[in-house]
Amino acid sequence: MPQPLATRAPAKINLTLHVLGRRADGYHRLESLVAFAGTGDRLSLEPGPGLALRLSGPTAFLAGQDADNLVLKAARLLAERLEGLRAGTFHLVKRLPVAAGIGGGSSDAAAALRLLARLNDLPLSHPALREAARLTGADVPVCLEPRARMMRGAGEELGPALPLPRLFAVLVNPRVPVETPAVFKALGLQPGQGIRRWRDAVQRGSSSCWQGRATTWSPRRSGFSRSSARRCGSWRPAKAAASRACPARARRCSGSTRIALPPRGRPRASSAGGRAGG
Repeated sequence: MPQPLATRAPAKINLTLHVLGRRADGYHRLESLVAFAGTGDRLSLEPGPGLALRLSGPTAFLAGQDADNLVLKAARLLAERLEGLRAGTFHLVKRLPVAAGIGGGSSDAAAALRLLARLNDLPLSHPALREAARLTGADVPVCLEPRARMMRGAGEELGPALPLPRLFAVLVNPRVPVETPAVFKALGLQPGQGIRRWRDAVQRGSSSCWQGRATTWSPRRSGFSRSSARRCGSWRPAKAAASRACPARARRCSGSTRIALPPRGRPRASSAGGRAGG
């Protein structure tokens, strides 16, 4: 009997996220430095006939069943493109909050594609795998190989993996869902409209500049961060909790999640934190 396969689905952290405008097709043009945390969900796959999903964990009741769950959506999209794809029963241990701006559902979907690739001896560069990731969601391609990198466009333009040093961070979420489409809508950009480019803390397009730069990273607030904050009515407790856990040198928000980086070393409340890096 085949042994179950398992993998992590780490939280996706936007160390920078700048909205550059809105394309003619309606999608927003983004530029983001993405890293992945030490905390996340856990996904396993028991090979067998058919396709099914079992859910457990503290946030499982929010993850959605069947068509609403991105794990099954990604698996079905891949099966539509590869005849005879072997699958089975997924078991998702859901720990990350839902609609929190840290890519939980996208990371789960990417984890499902990785497990199916292992089961079917597919490289992660397989065109069908990449297409299934893209069609599942804008953040799924960058989560397919969870390494720090630049992400541009609507999520389809991915830079090379970057050797970021390990960063300790505190993530605080008030358990207030903030749906990404609502945040983009609040920006008020029309199709074809651009906005002034934000200055990044790092040079665009150079992979060599990342070595050692992350430890001196100083983010600037973007319109997306402000739009997220306006959609979340429970920021003050989250900000206070982040401040108590981590006297930060840098703070920002990703969806409804507050991210704080300590001045140096580990945050005081390590149980509330995660590690973001390559």
